[in-house]
Amino acid sequence: MKKERSVRKSKKENKKIFLKGKREEKRIGLIGGSGLYSLPGLEVTSEVALSTPFGAPSDSYFLGNLSSVPVAFLARHGRHHSLLPSEINYRANIWGFKKLGCSWLLSASACGSMKEAYEPTDIVLPDQFLDLTKRRVSTFFGDGCVGHVSFAHPVSAVLLDALEAAAKAEGAACHRGGTYVCIEGPQFSTVAESLLYRSWAADVIGMTNATEAKLGREAGIGYASMALVTDYDCWNEAQAAVSVEAVLAVLKKNAGTANRVLANAVRHLDPNRPSDCADAITGAVLTPRNRVGPATSKRLALFLKKDER
Repeated sequence: MKKERSVRKSKKENKKIFLKGKREEKRIGLIGGSGLYSLPGLEVTSEVALSTPFGAPSDSYFLGNLSSVPVAFLARHGRHHSLLPSEINYRANIWGFKKLGCSWLLSASACGSMKEAYEPTDIVLPDQFLDLTKRRVSTFFGDGCVGHVSFAHPVSAVLLDALEAAAKAEGAACHRGGTYVCIEGPQFSTVAESLLYRSWAADVIGMTNATEAKLGREAGIGYASMALVTDYDCWNEAQAAVSVEAVLAVLKKNAGTANRVLANAVRHLDPNRPSDCADAITGAVLTPRNRVGPATSKRLALFLKKDER
C-alpha cells in the first residue's frame, strides 16, 4: 500500500548507532536479496552501522521486531542495490549477524528454475549447494589459522521446517529440498552452461547463497534460504531467456507473499535457542591456538572461543 512505510521509525531511529562492547539481545537474522531491500511489517527500533575485522558490511543493519520477535535485517546488495554478487563482503555481513546475537539466519533471494515444474513465483527451499564461484572469499580461516568445518548438510532443518510451514500457511507453491547452483555472475548463464547444470540435476540457480551458507556454518549460525523463482534461466526454449526486467517484474508480483512467509516463519523461531550447527567450529581448527598470530586471533575471536585447541 502506498501509505505504508517499509520500515516504521520512531524519533530516535533517524540516526545510526555504532555498536561497541558486548553484543546485544538474541535475534533472528534476515537477509533480503534482489528486489527485497526492506521488510514491510518490521518495526524498526534502531539502525546499526558496524565496523568489522573483515571490513564494511553491505549496509546498516535494521534492528527491531517482526511478528513480535527480535530480528536484524540486512539488504544483501545494499539498500540501493549497489553491490554485484562478487562485490558483497560476505564475511563482514555474517560477522555482523554473529555480533548482533543471531544464531539463525533466513535468506530471501531471487533464483532461476532448472526444472519446468518450478514456475516463476514458486518458492524453493534448497538443502544442497553446488558452489561454482571463483572470485570471492568464502571462509573466515586463513592467515595462519587452518580450519575445516563439516558441510555435508549445509542447511538448517529447523529453519526449513519453519519456512515450509509458513509457505503452506500462506498458500504459496513451495518445494522443499533441492540443489542450488551458485555461479559467480554477474552475467546470467549461457545456454550451454544452463543445460549442463540441468544435466547435474540442479533445481535452481543463483549467485549468493552458497557463500553465505559456508560462512554461516563456520560462524555457528543456522542458515536456510527462501529461493524465489523468477525465470527459467535460458535452457527453456519455450520461454524468454532471463532478464533483469523479467526478474524484477516477478519479484514485485510475489513480494507480498515472500514477506508474509518470512514473518510467519520468524513467529515460530526462538532467537535464544542455539542453532543446530552452533558447535560446528569445535574440533575443526587444526592450528594450535598458541601458533595463531595475534592479528588473526583477534579477527576470529567471535568464533574461536568455542574451540578447545
